[in-house]
Amino acid sequence: MKFINKILLAVLAVLVIIQFIQPEKNVNPGPQPNAIFEHYPASDQVQAIVKKACFDCHSNNTNYPWYANVQPIAWWINDHVEDGKRHLNFSEFATYKPKKANHKLEETFEQVEQHEMPLESYTWIHSEARLTAEEQKLLIDWAKSTRASIPVPETSEEH
Repeated sequence: MKFINKILLAVLAVLVIIQFIQPEKNVNPGPQPNAIFEHYPASDQVQAIVKKACFDCHSNNTNYPWYANVQPIAWWINDHVEDGKRHLNFSEFATYKPKKANHKLEETFEQVEQHEMPLESYTWIHSEARLTAEEQKLLIDWAKSTRASIPVPETSEEH
């Protein structure tokens, strides 16, 4: 029995110690000059949809819940945010070359159409991020029309 107590005490000590090892938060509430809505128009409704369903993982300003301060949950959330931003960052969208921006918008509407975004693991806890059929259509239509507005230069093939 003493062996189990020692193991439990060691686990508790590790859990307490890791609380002091926090990842850097993805919080930048200031101006975002390269943000998508600064360069590509969207209705207030579309902006609200994107902010509630996408921005926590796909922008430079995550709205963290209280449990994001508890380890190891904070590491898991940080990994999701970093991965999301690696795939698409709406706060840096204007820095993308036209071909990449075009492709990212294509991926956006395809993943929304296929119900791959927002992630189910995110909407379990953030029920407000679940998209209705109407919201999905608005988001898809906006992504398609914005994509069509981005001129992609023709690439010439050299032999």
